[in-house]
Amino acid sequence: MGMGGGSTGGAVSDINVTPLIDVLLVLLIIFMVIVPVTPRGLETLVPQPPKDHKEDQNNDRTIVVSIQSNGAGAPSYMINSDTFAKSAIEPKLTEIFSTRQEKVMFVKGDKDLDFSKVAEVIDFGHQAGVDNIGLITPRVEAGQ
Repeated sequence: MGMGGGSTGGAVSDINVTPLIDVLLVLLIIFMVIVPVTPRGLETLVPQPPKDHKEDQNNDRTIVVSIQSNGAGAPSYMINSDTFAKSAIEPKLTEIFSTRQEKVMFVKGDKDLDFSKVAEVIDFGHQAGVDNIGLITPRVEAGQ
């Protein structure tokens, strides 16, 4: 058992764990490198407030899909200022973005809505081929 030089010269029955620890440390380093560090989430684009207040705020190239809460009933959906049924949003977005090279859309949800309603509209945008979808929050709308 001792480290001293005994005169018995017999076989040592203890397991040498040093090579096992070396292999464990190498595997730990490999797995740390392989695991992605950045989490993947929903990619969004937040609109910036206008730099010049003289610009026209109602740009016809900007597509904003608004979702308004109606209390206990189903929410109402608007594309810019036109009201649409939920089932008509995706075909209308496909029609709008079929001729555009710049495919950017913004989604503005009412603060009382469940986020699943906003996520459905984001999904409609992705199905219509929109590349960049931004969320309009109350702070962005106020220009902060």
